[in-house]
Amino acid sequence: MELVSTAGAAVASNDLGFMIKGLFKYELFGQELWITTTHVSILIIDVVLITLFLLTKKKMKNPDEVPKGFQNVVELIVEMLDNMVKGSLGDNAHKFANYIGSIFIFIFISNISGIFGLRPPTADYGVTFPLGILSFLIIQFNNVKHNKFGAVKSLMDPIPLFLPVNIIGEIAVPISLSLRLFGNVLSGTVMMALIYGLLPVFLRFGIPSVLHVYFDLFAGAIQTYVFCMLTMTYVNDKISDA
Repeated sequence: MELVSTAGAAVASNDLGFMIKGLFKYELFGQELWITTTHVSILIIDVVLITLFLLTKKKMKNPDEVPKGFQNVVELIVEMLDNMVKGSLGDNAHKFANYIGSIFIFIFISNISGIFGLRPPTADYGVTFPLGILSFLIIQFNNVKHNKFGAVKSLMDPIPLFLPVNIIGEIAVPISLSLRLFGNVLSGTVMMALIYGLLPVFLRFGIPSVLHVYFDLFAGAIQTYVFCMLTMTYVNDKISDA
């Protein structure tokens, strides 16, 4: 009986979004491809963000108008992000504010999307790994831009024998960034799916809402902050070497 009960809970968890699900497939250049729940979640999030950005642009058209309501919230968010970037990058903040602000908003909304019934895109390594690669490219671009030949020379510090170790250390950056974000968001998704699977139907609309505050909202905000702060720390480390 215990085995049957455990299996039933696992099936229920899977039905509630525990796994990435293929919605429909299509062929492109002879290859079979799938549209999954991750694609749908990203599309919905992108539509929401684009709508908010367009609304913000419309509200900001008249700079002489006294800001209120929605505009106040937007200005507060922008100011908060600007201060965060300036606190880490100092005088170089203006060069990276747009990138850090963009990934902060996207990752945060993706992380908390579970509250609105979506499967968080950041619980898919196919989403977090490209984000890690993008940050890695920006880090290395600034390394070469500011340090030039020193970027290569630093790989042989303190002695040339350390070259393989230093290369592995650089390659580990996007992997660690992406795995940290992916692992923490996925663990929250798994926990919520298990909780929904174990609870009776009449309790699924009460108790889980409190847990969503921690697993989605609180943990999602923390992981967004960690990803952006680590990115800025790596960038600042390369720039300060110049």
